[in-house]
Amino acid sequence: MRYQIIPVTPFEQNCTLLWCETSRQAAVIDPGGDIDRILAALAAENLSLSKILVTHGHIDHAGGVAALAARTGAPVEGPHKEDAFWIDGMAQQSHMFGFPDVEPFVPTRWLQDGDTVQFGEISLQVLHCPGHTPGHVVFYHAPSRLAQVGDVLFQGSIGRTDFPRGDHATLIASILNKLLPLGDDVTFIPGHGPTSTLGEERRFNPFLTRK
Repeated sequence: MRYQIIPVTPFEQNCTLLWCETSRQAAVIDPGGDIDRILAALAAENLSLSKILVTHGHIDHAGGVAALAARTGAPVEGPHKEDAFWIDGMAQQSHMFGFPDVEPFVPTRWLQDGDTVQFGEISLQVLHCPGHTPGHVVFYHAPSRLAQVGDVLFQGSIGRTDFPRGDHATLIASILNKLLPLGDDVTFIPGHGPTSTLGEERRFNPFLTRK
């Protein structure tokens, strides 16, 4: 599996393009906006978009989902249904964060912990990791030791929990019980900022090392 990070929206959100080298089938995780940029990246690699995947319902991650689905016909998978209220409120989020008006959407498939997502010869494991939002999911590719964690964990930081239905203790539990057990050698792509490894964060992230 190969991947490319495509920063989108004024929030520089890490939209991630994943693809199967054998089939040239691709998945786009968190197309928050700048759809033309995402489509150009697909065309540059001669890829066919098989799935649109969503970690959670915040507008910088999900604001472009409806538009990308309309232009490509690709099915939408994720997040967990607990984030439906965020997706239903896309218009309010647009005004709250100063984004252009975007459309809400209904995923083709809501995801749950333990589900798998398939495109080409690639299979991603779904981990439900609430805390930043109640329906946040993470996508993990075990053979590549690569996870796309959205806004659960960052290099040296963690996701905010001051939005509606966020919860700090739940977020920490998601990191400790779902992410870190994947292994120190796992590289993760966060929703914003540089990649890191779970081992680096376990050892040095101040939110995880506090006693």
